[in-house]
Amino acid sequence: MSALTDYIDAWVANDVDRIAAAVTQDCVIVECYGPVYRGRDWVRRWAQEWFAAGGIVHRWDITDHFITGDREAAQWSFECTWEGRRTVFDGASIARSASGRIVELREYQTTAPLYDWRGTWR
Repeated sequence: MSALTDYIDAWVANDVDRIAAAVTQDCVIVECYGPVYRGRDWVRRWAQEWFAAGGIVHRWDITDHFITGDREAAQWSFECTWEGRRTVFDGASIARSASGRIVELREYQTTAPLYDWRGTWR
């Protein structure tokens, strides 16, 4: 387990306390949709409100992951329901951790279906 995999597993478990425990008091989380959450209290509030509004993480499968020093990165496939709409997309996270907790996290999302290019673009 690592700081990033602990964080991801906590979201899959829909566990607000584990999500908050996975980050430092002064963390900065940049979600791929644009919001920035500064500090554990805001991360906790975000998770509580997201789940209370009906948000569900169905799966967050890591397809590639590495750690070097205090940095780690992962590519993943994510599936959730938000506002009644089920969505699946690929993405990546880059994190910095200290003492087993996330200090900084930045997520990126693939915005279109992937395809093999054969001379024309979709």
